[in-house]
Amino acid sequence: MNEEVRQADGAAGHGQDREPERDAGRDQRRDRGGAAAARPHDVVLFGATGFVGALTAEYLAAHAPADCRWALAGRDLAKLERLRERLAGLHPGCASLPLLRVDAGDAAAVRELAASTRVLATTVGPYVLYGAELVAACAAAGTDYVDLTGEPEFVDRTYVRHDARARESGARLVHACGFDSIPADLGAYFTVGQLPDGVPLRVDGFMRSNAAFSGGTLASALTAMGRGTQTLAAAQERRLHEPRLPQRRVRGPLGAPRYSRETGTWALPLPTLDPRIVTRSAAALERYGPDFRYRQYASVKHLPVAVGGVAAIGATVALAQLPAARRWLMSRWEPGSGPDAERRARSWFTVRFVGEGGGRRVFTEVSGGDPGYGETAKMLAESALCLAYDALPERAGQLTTAVAMGDALLDRLQKAGIRFRVAAVR
Repeated sequence: MNEEVRQADGAAGHGQDREPERDAGRDQRRDRGGAAAARPHDVVLFGATGFVGALTAEYLAAHAPADCRWALAGRDLAKLERLRERLAGLHPGCASLPLLRVDAGDAAAVRELAASTRVLATTVGPYVLYGAELVAACAAAGTDYVDLTGEPEFVDRTYVRHDARARESGARLVHACGFDSIPADLGAYFTVGQLPDGVPLRVDGFMRSNAAFSGGTLASALTAMGRGTQTLAAAQERRLHEPRLPQRRVRGPLGAPRYSRETGTWALPLPTLDPRIVTRSAAALERYGPDFRYRQYASVKHLPVAVGGVAAIGATVALAQLPAARRWLMSRWEPGSGPDAERRARSWFTVRFVGEGGGRRVFTEVSGGDPGYGETAKMLAESALCLAYDALPERAGQLTTAVAMGDALLDRLQKAGIRFRVAAVR
């Protein structure tokens, strides 16, 4: 790994207007594993020059604690330098940010990168193609890891290959720390918290958004769609390794298309990573009750739009099975491209949850601005800072956001402007 460092005296951070750091959490984290305290960086952002990576860098520049030792990493030093210059124009202290040149395919450089930081956040996808070495390095080094993957195959293969090693080293491997799958995971966690304890619980999530997507998001989605056989095989292998739940049941059925009276919209089942993440949180946390079920839907107001959406998704999935068609679809949007600031400013998302159990029914909502980029950058950055600074449960291995960070991350995101609220109780 080639490292250019233009920062003296321990690489002081560049945050602006941040609340005082949580000393107990920081002391706990710096003592955890012993060697972590001697590492030169608290947080490294890998893939910083990509579309969402640059937005995450901007968020960290504005919101990281003043003494946070953070760095930018990627394979193109010239692009990293241009990003640093842009950040310095907004926040002059960023002129001395360390730049780390690393290629995701260079195993030795990736290991060195993982060993240099306490928390590593990565936006480099598709993760099934470019993420394996980085997760392996973090699991071996005892480095906390966060990413933005929405790829079930990658998450399952990571569990099988690296969960045990991460438990031994103390590393927390936390996938899906963006729109995939924080609104669903922490939204369900928030909803469960409004329901009685120790009883069977049912939660349904209904998602709406008007957002556009980037070239990187499209590439990851099409790659996942084109790997159906590999995804199924990875899921089956994971089931062989996962322990069974004693005297508890957790389910995430797909559900069926229906009209939802609770939301006044057409509900279309979403076969994404989100329900798997939610049910893994439920399996790990007894607060979800002895029998928990979660279903997730796209929420569409008008039936013709719902039918057209299903047809479009079906056609895209079919085309993704053909390599030539998949390459053509990817070429429509260049990697690193995405919606401009004006389009992002008009974007929003809402996830409404209906939770039932013990004779109580609650309606909750998670909402925010541009989900795929602005809010995703915020979620990823706050997840990394949460692992670096907050007092958290002593858990390790592959974890979900609810299990690894729970209330601490929920609190951070609410303060950062993502809304979690109880809409009604019956």
